[in-house]
Amino acid sequence: MTEGTGNGAGTSVKLARKDFQSDQEVRWCPGCGDYGILTAIQLLLPETGVKPENLVFVSGIGCAARLPYYMNTYGVHSIHGRAPAVATGVALARPDLDVWVIGGDGDMLSIGGNHLIHALRRNVNLKILMFNNQIYGLTKGQYSPTSEVGKITKSTPFGSLDHPFNPVSIALGAEASFVARTHDMDRKHMTEMFRRAHEHQGAAFVEVYQNCNVFNDGAFDTILNKDARPDMLIDLKHGQPVRFGTEGQHGVMMNAFGEAKIVEVADVGEDKLVVHDETRVDPSLAFALSRLADHPETPTPVGVFRAVDRPAYGASMQQQLVAAVERSGPGDLRALLRSAPTWTVE
Repeated sequence: MTEGTGNGAGTSVKLARKDFQSDQEVRWCPGCGDYGILTAIQLLLPETGVKPENLVFVSGIGCAARLPYYMNTYGVHSIHGRAPAVATGVALARPDLDVWVIGGDGDMLSIGGNHLIHALRRNVNLKILMFNNQIYGLTKGQYSPTSEVGKITKSTPFGSLDHPFNPVSIALGAEASFVARTHDMDRKHMTEMFRRAHEHQGAAFVEVYQNCNVFNDGAFDTILNKDARPDMLIDLKHGQPVRFGTEGQHGVMMNAFGEAKIVEVADVGEDKLVVHDETRVDPSLAFALSRLADHPETPTPVGVFRAVDRPAYGASMQQQLVAAVERSGPGDLRALLRSAPTWTVE
């Protein structure tokens, strides 16, 4: 139980996980990674001091999209792919609320891909969590935009021909001001990434590797098995050389073409390694790091790729509105609706 102040509240309140749990039975498949993500969110929120009534969770369609039902907060279970658009409306109309967006890789990167990149480029004040299990789970196992080439599913019986998206690369390409990656096997790491996203002003995107144990079990085992993690997870630390391994023997350096490459520290020396700078305004370095792993079978960076300050869309919009009122006075909606050009239909 943690003491904190609600969003904009002047009095202290004691918050605990139970304050954010709804009375709905949590219904995902036994063993689903979504349980761990939900727990991490509910354990973090009391520490933020934001009251449940000042929180909104917006989702689309899919297994991940059930999460708002399990939160004792405001919630919107919207339509497929449109959660970022719906959440944008909420965030702009009610800037006093904390707005979180929940969706899966199919929901956000297929029909919802357009809405996602525009929410990110506009820097709308949203906390966007994308659960990536590389499959469509709710509709029983079709391939998704993050499924690997050759993936055999119900919709690709001869193997997928599509080159998969790298969600972190997409977010960085849209110049999202905060981009991170975590996974459902490490609650501490998840909680820290969610905390960083919550503290960020603007669009915060977090990709969560999430195991679908029914339709795509073990998709991330190569990097997430406990014994494999030291040599397969590259934990990005701001201001530190990028190195990993049981003894820090592996590292990352940039080649002559600006590409990030994995090297042996003993071969090149620590002074040749990339020093991670999440606050670098130019996203090129973060993008290069994101390209180290197109799929979770090679050493994969996790942590915060980018965290830069940029004016949030809602705040800039409010400034425009205030300036317009000062210049021209309050608007007249009735007059606007009846202004030229208009016509009469008989």
